Amino acid sequence: MTTPRAQARTRTMAEILRIGRDHLATEGAAALSLRAVARDLGVVSSAIYRYVASRDELLTLLVVDAYDELGDAVDAAVAAADGPVEQFRALGRAVREWALREPARYALLFGSPVPGYQAPAERTTEPGTRVIVRLVGILADAYAVGALQSTDSVPVPDSLSADFSRIRTSFDIDLPDAVIARSVLVWTGLFGTVNFDVFGQYGADTFTDESALFEHQLSVLAETAGFVTASQQPR
Repeated sequence: MTTPRAQARTRTMAEILRIGRDHLATEGAAALSLRAVARDLGVVSSAIYRYVASRDELLTLLVVDAYDELGDAVDAAVAAADGPVEQFRALGRAVREWALREPARYALLFGSPVPGYQAPAERTTEPGTRVIVRLVGILADAYAVGALQSTDSVPVPDSLSADFSRIRTSFDIDLPDAVIARSVLVWTGLFGTVNFDVFGQYGADTFTDESALFEHQLSVLAETAGFVTASQQPR
């Protein structure tokens, strides 16, 4: 059974994360300060170190927290979708919706690196790869049932074969090099389009309906991935 002391610590950590998220939104990751967090928490600056060892530790907690929330949003959206193409679209929409809702946290994950901070791989790799693991799973499942084309008119360089072999082993998938190559393009294309939305890279007056543009981009990315319609699948 959880002790009252442990419960109090859990509540305090949750409050520290909440304050840290607020500071990300108002001050940015580079200006994150444990002293400022302690002030808003209502404790002396030295007391905060009983919970968080350093600014980098707080950044890591915020990174993991953001990755997990994004991953949860994507998992829920994919679970509610029917069929590989709709699952792919649901994943893309969930990423964009979360990013637009949480621009500061999205920037922490996918924006400019925070000066002097190096995310510890042993703590951030698993949560940080949840979305790409889900995306690869959708593509692999689609390929297994004939809902993803394997042909490609652009030859894959032989120099990439070893890299793609490692990817197959790492993700435990059975996809040919051509499909993996296109999957990488789809992955980077998805986050590139989201980045342009979140960081205002299109400019204020370029597109009147960025949501419609994103839906079109999702369709192009689905085509790039090689998804086929039900009528095109082998019987």
